[in-house]
Amino acid sequence: MADPIQPPAAPGGRRVRIGCGAGFSNDRIDPARDLAERGGLDFLFFECLAERTLANAHALRAADPKAGYDPWLRKRMEAVLRPCREAGTRVVSNMGSANPAAAGEAVAEVARALGLQGLRVAVVEGDDVSALMTPDLELMDGEGRLAEVPLRMTGANAYLGHEPIARALAEGAEVVITGRCADPSLAVGPLAHAFGWAADDWARLGAGTLVGHLLECSTQVTGGYYADPGRKDVPGLAFLGFPFAEVAEDGSAVIGKLDGTGGMISRGTVLEQMLYEVHDPAAYLTPDVTADFSGAQLTEAGRDRVAISGGSGRARPETLKVTIGFDGGFLSEGEISYAGPNALARAKLAGEVIETRMREVHGHQGPIRADLIGLSALHGSARDPEAPPPYEPAEVRLRMALRTHDRDLAEALPREVEGAWLSGPAGGGGARGRVTPAVATRSALLPRELARPSIRMIVA
Repeated sequence: MADPIQPPAAPGGRRVRIGCGAGFSNDRIDPARDLAERGGLDFLFFECLAERTLANAHALRAADPKAGYDPWLRKRMEAVLRPCREAGTRVVSNMGSANPAAAGEAVAEVARALGLQGLRVAVVEGDDVSALMTPDLELMDGEGRLAEVPLRMTGANAYLGHEPIARALAEGAEVVITGRCADPSLAVGPLAHAFGWAADDWARLGAGTLVGHLLECSTQVTGGYYADPGRKDVPGLAFLGFPFAEVAEDGSAVIGKLDGTGGMISRGTVLEQMLYEVHDPAAYLTPDVTADFSGAQLTEAGRDRVAISGGSGRARPETLKVTIGFDGGFLSEGEISYAGPNALARAKLAGEVIETRMREVHGHQGPIRADLIGLSALHGSARDPEAPPPYEPAEVRLRMALRTHDRDLAEALPREVEGAWLSGPAGGGGARGRVTPAVATRSALLPRELARPSIRMIVA
């Protein structure tokens, strides 16, 4: 195994190296193992929790009290726990999802199986605020009150900040497992612990939030989401390296990736990630700080190295965002392809026939979505009967979808799509269908003092 790769250090003082091992629940595992084995990290964090991921986790926990945490947690821990312990790297993750306690026990079980006796696993709880949800709670974005949502609530979770993570690390945790927390807080917590940042040191917390935001989507900053062949070419997409940051006490950092890995880190990749999902770069709201990225300075610091400085912040919001999950019934989908002359007209006719049968034979009263994949389906023009087609395709794939709480009705749609094989129009093929549980989410704000995080330590 190659020696850890050392990026160029910015001048002045101690530096802390932190890496990202996942940017979403189903992210690749092998780049995280590589980072754990030769990254020379102080901390490795895994960001695996989207809003719908959490809503699905609540449904899984309701069916099985031992479930509800990230399904890849054991595989990820099996890959990184040993090299992390050998290197003195501490692990932080929100893979606890809707069941941090069970996730913590699972990590301890993996540690014991690997012979890592005495590994200290901290479980952060308190993000589940389901009991605090009241019918008159106002939802965000003008969506009315909670009582007006015509769906069964499955759970509600507040976005916690960095403080319980930093406290767990101060108590000696080698692995910290949380439920819902803000994505950049997974990096801010370790940095605040390592440098002793105060909870109201807004400038440093804002700078740390910028570092966390740049790392949290894993390969997006190493070229994955940046790649556009012929326009923005990125080498080695099949083996993208995961990113790390070498951070100074003031929150300035150098963003890098391991030598020998695919992808690239440039001013362009970093700038795109800095603005990703940020509604206002001068006022990015998190539980830790109102971060200000507007003064950020990005400088190429070598091959696959970008120095970042100038992140700052102001006082944090007085409220915490809450994601509320609901049982959305079932999502029913069916697809079939048409090719050759007049393929578009045949696909449109098939969609009309299937919709008619779903309404008149099966009694579905709600919306039915019809997409002509390959013909502006994402932009919607193909669903406008008055809009002329942009071109006559040689092939097109029809996708029909609906949501319902009636299982029989949900299963009827894929059958009707498959029925077009024989019942016409001519030339349909490659029919596929599936019915999956569906969730819905809404957001609200909660006074931060109502969420009370707690920490429980498990020793393997």
